[in-house]
Amino acid sequence: MPTLVKAAFSLVMMSGGFLVITDAKPPSRPADDKKPAEKSAAAPLEGGYTIVSGEKDGKAIPEAELKGSVVRITADKIVGTDKDKKEFFAATYTLDTKKEPWVIRMKSTAPKEAEAVGLVKKDGDAVMLIYSLPGAEAPKEFKTKARQHLFVLKRTNTEKPSP
Repeated sequence: MPTLVKAAFSLVMMSGGFLVITDAKPPSRPADDKKPAEKSAAAPLEGGYTIVSGEKDGKAIPEAELKGSVVRITADKIVGTDKDKKEFFAATYTLDTKKEPWVIRMKSTAPKEAEAVGLVKKDGDAVMLIYSLPGAEAPKEFKTKARQHLFVLKRTNTEKPSP
């Protein structure tokens, strides 16, 4: 009899109890941090887009200003670059897809730090995004008012961005 078992048997006998020895395996512990990754709320938006049209303060943005501009959306970032590949907008964001339309909260890092609240609507490969600038009224519909911007984006690829 192995020493550990003898010691346990002696201890049990001294206390007047019973010792049952089995070859059952101890209960398994859950694996640490091996849960399947939760699907990001932003997953339907992830990818590359061209800017099809836009509005600022209730007025259309001229097509020439938007031509060649692209937007890249990842699970937590939005980055816009112009036709010369110069970054004109960058932000981290959170998306609430439980509301209709979706509510987006952005914290811009370029051109300057600011927070914005807006709405997002996805229809196939098209995405409509409207948001208010700091201090402006949060949008309630997809029509701009003072200090609000709206962009219509068209997906350029169906691949998700690499991490």
